[in-house]
Amino acid sequence: MRSFLNELASELRVDLRSEKAFPALAAGFTSGLSLLARQVAYATVIFSGPLAFHSSQGVGLILFGNFAACLIIALMGGYRGAISGLSSALVIVMAAIGSTMDGSGHALFVTMSVALMLSAVVTGACCLVIGRFRVANLMRFIPFPVAGGFVAGIGGAVCLAALSLMGADWRAVPALFEPAIIWRWAPGVAYGVGLYCAMKRWNNGLILPVSVVIAGIGFHLALAGLGISDDAAHADGLLLSSTAEGNLWPALFPADLAYVQWDKLAEQAPRMLVLILVTFIVMAMNFAGLELATEQELDWDREFRVAGAASMVAGLGGGTVGTLAVSASVRSKLLGATTRWTGVIAALVIGVALFLGDGMLELVPASLVGGILIFAGCGMLDKGLVTSCKRLPWSEYGIILLIFVAITSFGMIEGVGVGMITTLVFFAVRLSRVDPIQSRFTARERESNKVRSIPDRAILLSEGDRVVAYRLRGYLFFGSVCPLADNLRKSLKGTSRPVCLILDFSAVSGFDYSAVNVLCRFLQTATTLGVRVILSGTSEGLKTGLVQNLPNALSDGLLLEPDVDRALESGEEIVISAWKKDADGAQGGRASLLDDTAEDMERFLERQIDFEGLVEELRLWLRPCRYSVGEAVAGRDSPNNGLQLLTSGRVSGYDSNGVRLFQCGPGDTIWPLGAPEQRATRVIAEEACQTVVLTAVALEGLEENEPGLTSKLYRYLLAGRLRVEPGTEQ
Repeated sequence: MRSFLNELASELRVDLRSEKAFPALAAGFTSGLSLLARQVAYATVIFSGPLAFHSSQGVGLILFGNFAACLIIALMGGYRGAISGLSSALVIVMAAIGSTMDGSGHALFVTMSVALMLSAVVTGACCLVIGRFRVANLMRFIPFPVAGGFVAGIGGAVCLAALSLMGADWRAVPALFEPAIIWRWAPGVAYGVGLYCAMKRWNNGLILPVSVVIAGIGFHLALAGLGISDDAAHADGLLLSSTAEGNLWPALFPADLAYVQWDKLAEQAPRMLVLILVTFIVMAMNFAGLELATEQELDWDREFRVAGAASMVAGLGGGTVGTLAVSASVRSKLLGATTRWTGVIAALVIGVALFLGDGMLELVPASLVGGILIFAGCGMLDKGLVTSCKRLPWSEYGIILLIFVAITSFGMIEGVGVGMITTLVFFAVRLSRVDPIQSRFTARERESNKVRSIPDRAILLSEGDRVVAYRLRGYLFFGSVCPLADNLRKSLKGTSRPVCLILDFSAVSGFDYSAVNVLCRFLQTATTLGVRVILSGTSEGLKTGLVQNLPNALSDGLLLEPDVDRALESGEEIVISAWKKDADGAQGGRASLLDDTAEDMERFLERQIDFEGLVEELRLWLRPCRYSVGEAVAGRDSPNNGLQLLTSGRVSGYDSNGVRLFQCGPGDTIWPLGAPEQRATRVIAEEACQTVVLTAVALEGLEENEPGLTSKLYRYLLAGRLRVEPGTEQ
């Protein structure tokens, strides 16, 4: 911690003396003024209705949370020039908590404030846990249509809240255009829409604070010209009213906790959870948006830890949660103010206003506050509805419209519920479209690594299509396993059904109970039809689920293999046994096999004769070795690292994961292991076997003294290499 503080102090000193100092002052001051105007507007919406009598204290609550978030994120965040504050996306959720909370007077305000402070503390604790265990990247997987629906819905709700704040009931559309009502909301709407168009056209940070000053002065001049006094304007709701005495912070004192209505607070737990959930969504969207706009990768785990610390300080200090402001942060880069001083200065502007007192609030027109809210809502509507319409297909854009209608028509909790359901459906539909079958092959197209006799290989060449293997992938759940089972059942129909089916689960990441249930039913169907099913690469959880859900007779006979090579070997054994059984009853079956394999048998015998003759000629240069079952023939645990010729028995080569890569029989060569291109790490004797070893020293002597014999050896080795490359799958 001390080293971090020393580095931070050194960085601040260097930046203060650099060319970034003046841009940081300008960008920080304008961003602070813009944040100040927005936070006052947001606080007015949150603390409205029965809470309007404590709106000044509410402004102090919001401003302190803004001050803490802006200062801490500026000093500790990964992006230099970050500006933070209360997001407009959270305003509607906070307002929903206040509008649905029972109570009145000071007790209502204290309970509402404690709800917001407690939400900030819990949010901060969750962010710290997310960052501590480095799971922040999970937040990246929020579907864009769901996030866009939240943005659009909250934007619409903010605009409707602005109309209500300006004294217009948006539900009574005809009454909105009455002369006594239209002049209340029309100036604010015009200001908000005009401000948004100006910011979108020029994107200058001075537009908002300068326009606020000009609009405020113009409003007061209009009141003076109409002969309306400030007291009358306050009474008519045209100007905000001060409800605090002195400073805006602290909004609560320890003695005020005695007024907390804990039962009313407990009733708001669902809405407080919604506030925390929406905060996470806003954070993820802001981090992603800042990365895209600045072309800079952020460490999300660090950003969540910093945001968690800021929320904890804000909540414990008597404030609300704050999040990163993307547009203001990006403006820091455009102005060359990528330094921590930018956010610090913006925080100081908020802090000065916080301690000046609430007298300034009495000068703020209500229509100006409503206009700022319209400005914020227009930005969210543009981003959520207009921009998304150009980018997304109609199927995904429909999700945005659905969430938008739910939030604006029914409320935030209902909108969150629709969003969560939509998210589940979205994932289920997308995952169900992913084909769980990665590949399909037969034992004729791909053989196991087991060494087989020529007749058996001929049988597999003829009957290998009766062993069908499916390599599965992804997550198997109710949306994907049913189409998978349907495809598997189709392969069992008709007279050409396979003798054996192989299901390889090595690339399957997980499964649910529905997948286990459907697989069990398929296994029962296949067994009834006389088709053997072999499962390879299954996890312990899947094995347990199948055993628990299958009948005892079927679970006891379940064929499980560690990998697809072993499963192919078992499938080959099944089809070879089935052919031999049918051939015993069919006249001419074995005779036909003998005719088909006669040439291959002849070539095999010739090769064996050549091998035996070669070994005899090399006997003076070779050293015999014997190995028992399971003994290392080559590799790290074997003392023999020379070239070995297998004279009897059978050996297998394995990689570091224990997967069999090849198998050798009499006449094959066992090459020394250790070359970078070799995947095999050890060769093990599958049965008692004998080899003859040609060491490196013996090979050198052979090359010097017997060039003809050496050439003969190399031709044999090359022929073996071309036939089967050890260390590779056949």
